[in-house]
Amino acid sequence: MRHIIVEVEVSVDGAMGGENLDFWQQIFPFHSADVTEYLNDLLFIPDALLMGKKTYEFFAQVWPTREGKDAARMNGMPKYVASRTLKEPLQWNATRINGDVAEEIRKLKQEPGRSLLQYGVGELTQTMLEAGLVDEFRMLVYPFTFGEGPRVFEHMGVNILKLIETRTFSSGVVLLSYRPGTRHRLQEQ
Repeated sequence: MRHIIVEVEVSVDGAMGGENLDFWQQIFPFHSADVTEYLNDLLFIPDALLMGKKTYEFFAQVWPTREGKDAARMNGMPKYVASRTLKEPLQWNATRINGDVAEEIRKLKQEPGRSLLQYGVGELTQTMLEAGLVDEFRMLVYPFTFGEGPRVFEHMGVNILKLIETRTFSSGVVLLSYRPGTRHRLQEQ
């Protein structure tokens, strides 16, 4: 069975960059040689990517313009995109996930192959988490506060996570790797 890894990069206060270029400009100075090596190694773990609409649209604009071994890997890898609103035909070696997203991802997980990787956290992550499909969360925590923007796990209820690895990089970035455990719904008042 394939393993699903969700990778997200956040500030110390839990903010994610999403489409905010200011966030991404803040993290790049912390991409020391060891952080870059980790991210490059991560790219070669899966044999396919899982994406929501926003990640797909952003990556499909940026990655085809890049060169090098990492760009060749990213551009050549199959991508499975979950979206209710994306209407145009997908490009960039991508396939739309139709129907029941959780069930279709469960089928992908059962196929032979290496891991499936999702970059970023959003609605797709919530769907996979609720269906018990996520095997590992890898959070790179950058040593700055951002103060605004979407938060990791925002609107996803209470999730008990089991720490499986920590690593500190030379730039002060910390990797926190977790396995999902028990999921709790908050009671509405």
